[in-house]
Amino acid sequence: MSNEKVIIIGAGLSGSMLAIYLAKRGVGVDVYEARGDMRHETVAAGRSINLALSNRGIRALREVGLDEYMLAEAVPMYGRMVHSIDGSTKLLPYSGRTGEFINSISRSGLNIALINEAEKYPNVRFHFNERCVGFDCRSGEARLESGLHVNADTIFGTDGAGSVMRNAMMRDVPRFDYSVHWLEHGYKELHIPPTDGGGFRIEKNALHIWARHSFMMIALPNFDGSFTVTMFLAHEGADSFDEIDSSNGLMAFFEKYFPDSIEHLPTLAEDYRANPIGNLATVKCSPWNVGGKSLLIGDAAHAVVPFYGQGMNASFEDCRILDEIIGEHGTDWETVFDEFVASRKRDADAIGDMAEENFYEMRDAVADPVFQRKRELETRLEHEFPDYFSKYSMVTFRDDLPYSVAQKKGNAQDKFLMALCAGIKDVDRVDIRGILSQIETLVV
Repeated sequence: MSNEKVIIIGAGLSGSMLAIYLAKRGVGVDVYEARGDMRHETVAAGRSINLALSNRGIRALREVGLDEYMLAEAVPMYGRMVHSIDGSTKLLPYSGRTGEFINSISRSGLNIALINEAEKYPNVRFHFNERCVGFDCRSGEARLESGLHVNADTIFGTDGAGSVMRNAMMRDVPRFDYSVHWLEHGYKELHIPPTDGGGFRIEKNALHIWARHSFMMIALPNFDGSFTVTMFLAHEGADSFDEIDSSNGLMAFFEKYFPDSIEHLPTLAEDYRANPIGNLATVKCSPWNVGGKSLLIGDAAHAVVPFYGQGMNASFEDCRILDEIIGEHGTDWETVFDEFVASRKRDADAIGDMAEENFYEMRDAVADPVFQRKRELETRLEHEFPDYFSKYSMVTFRDDLPYSVAQKKGNAQDKFLMALCAGIKDVDRVDIRGILSQIETLVV
């Protein structure tokens, strides 16, 4: 493959990861990125939501030799720490098996590590401050804001949820199918600093969640002892960003709904004023490819909301699966792309749907006693029968199970267990083996 040359539009997580995979196969890669080199610039405040790295993403990092390096500066999270209004807390473990947890990791730190690793290969070049402003689906040529026109054997679009390449396909590809589903909620980032001694102000090894039914706040730990806090509110209506802004009632809102967090947020008012409100949307489209000329991958093909912690993991899995197909077919790009889309589209749609569903679970259900009993029962099942996986575990801890299979099996299990737990008060008194036998009959 030494004579093959490709272009990647976008040097984010998926673009940088893809560059490494292609370089390892001897393909020449030019990566064009609209922003400056993040290794020499300050990351914009309010846009640095932590990433939850789990098995699917770790598997890809292992294949490119970065898993140990990144996990060395990740903070393990063993479960959701649910904060009630009265200040009490309850930990809901992510798994009943030993050694299964997710990792809070720096988005910028991971992206920088991927760029550095990609640049170790002599056949990879990054071009920063080169924004793609147009793409010709027929010729496979990309037009840059600088006036430069670039093409290669094929072009990969890893330019995110607002993809220029996808927009070009929408315009030029007959019957291009595109949908975007905006949540009525947006998000704003806040910050819990470390203690004066550099420690953690709240439990270090958990994803903290303040679930308030129509809105919520979460906090993920950082390696330096701080937490990245993200508040998810409706844009309009009661208990919304508009209401807080119009009434100037930020502190009253926190005193009412998040009172135990206030002492840990010394710069609450400043962060709230300074950081922008972000939007949340699920993007689906088809086709992802135009013959052998181009392929959308990662968020450009299937942007998801962040509530399953799978956006980055799914994008890395894209790269891994694409690499496997290249291993089978070489650089017969049209065959590679057709097979990739045929195998991957249904799984991308599945995680997009599950991520939206998990928003309502996190916001509404985690404080529900029935849901909490269900999680306790699932944890017990996983502890006593390691071959049993809850829906969450299938998505998060199984890198060998397609998202679409996890969705089908997980939905059936959830429906059964929620109905069961609605009628019991103590999960320790149930016939655990009998329940497992019933679950095994749900999905063949």
